[in-house]
Amino acid sequence: MRTKKDAAEIVRLLKDEYPIAECSLSYEDAWQLLVGVRLSAQCTDARVNIVTQDLFAKYPTLEAMAASSPEAIEEIVRPCGLGKSKARDLYAMTNMLLHEYGGKVPEDMDELLKLPGVGRKSANLIRGDIFKLPAVVADTHCIRLANRIGFVSDTTDPVKVERALVKVLPPEETSDYCHRCVIHGRAVCTARKAMCDICCLKDICRTGKKSHE
Repeated sequence: MRTKKDAAEIVRLLKDEYPIAECSLSYEDAWQLLVGVRLSAQCTDARVNIVTQDLFAKYPTLEAMAASSPEAIEEIVRPCGLGKSKARDLYAMTNMLLHEYGGKVPEDMDELLKLPGVGRKSANLIRGDIFKLPAVVADTHCIRLANRIGFVSDTTDPVKVERALVKVLPPEETSDYCHRCVIHGRAVCTARKAMCDICCLKDICRTGKKSHE
């Protein structure tokens, strides 16, 4: 497994390669980010951003979406897939935020996890991007890179990956590191192929070293 010294060097290399680390979901408020990340399950962020443009045009406020219905929401979010369950969660989530949290998205992990459709990945994204807290978003890219780099070995369990990264990453870098994993995972270290020859991590990555042996 990797040491804290390894992790610091990996963070530095990714930061040099990708100076800007931002969430690829479009949003203007915390509740909109929650909506976007729920829709992103088994859907690309690019498609989510197209759908949420229409969704937020029709429901520009938390109150507006909460006053709608799962059926009306489903009509708009259907292109993201799993439309019925996602619409049901969005309706319940916005109502819970409005009526139990005073219209404010909570920053506490346990409180976030009480919201319908919100798991650890979503909660960590909110904690990192909205509240600027240390947060590891163990999405598919982060998990894939963690295995290839050597932070974990042969696991796709997001909780195990999150715990492994929390142990070695500088806390203040965790959120941006995960955003850079998304960028790097889409451009270079793809699910289909790890393009080690052009990878900024090839000299330190476990997979990159093996490809040159």
